[in-house]
Amino acid sequence: MSIDIIGDVHGCYEELLDLFKELGYTIEADIPTHPEGRKVIFLGDITDRGPASIKMIELVYEMVVQKKVAAYVPGNHCNKLYRYFRGNNVKVKHGLETTVAEYNSLSTSKQNEIKDKFMQLYEEAPLYLVLHKYQAVIAHAGIREDLIGRQDKKTATFVFYGDITGETHEDGRPVRRDWAQAYHGDNWIVYGHTPVKEPRIVHKTINIDTGCVFGNKLTAFRLPEETTVSVNSNQPYIEEKFSYFA
Repeated sequence: MSIDIIGDVHGCYEELLDLFKELGYTIEADIPTHPEGRKVIFLGDITDRGPASIKMIELVYEMVVQKKVAAYVPGNHCNKLYRYFRGNNVKVKHGLETTVAEYNSLSTSKQNEIKDKFMQLYEEAPLYLVLHKYQAVIAHAGIREDLIGRQDKKTATFVFYGDITGETHEDGRPVRRDWAQAYHGDNWIVYGHTPVKEPRIVHKTINIDTGCVFGNKLTAFRLPEETTVSVNSNQPYIEEKFSYFA
């Protein structure tokens, strides 16, 4: 079986459907299927910022939990939405406000359904995926080689946020080290989180968050082919979102 790993969708449901079509999938009963039986892996951050986060929750839940034709690893936005649904005191900003606005527009019964679906999806998801068959590790913001196999808080912080220093830029963004430069492992590390204009390969790491929600592209990385496929975004382009690690 071959796989298609899909970068940060962030509520860009229509672009995701475009990408599925570009990858050769057909939509049957609202579920993308591939004639060769390829499997989808979502790289986290399926919600927030974009126009259709609720549709994304429903689709990913159906594919991963119900039909078991896809896999999912959570991102930092997924973690924050999960904590919001648990009633934790999280700040409804940095994109979460768009998902919450969609959620609040639903009926109470629909809210309960969406909340239950997302919480089950999140709670059943692995922190990251190690795919020995493909010599690949799928982790939202990446993972250092020495952390592979670990599930502790330090590893979770890295997987959700990248190699943060604890400092912030003037605009509030966290300062991140370019951890990929120091990676020399044999496995592919497939990640996203920090938007780049084109898929960024450094050693055997690839960042496939090509900033769809910021008006650029939505990208998939295919294994074992080691190729990328992208479709254009329908969202307004925001140049300043692409300032990390050109």
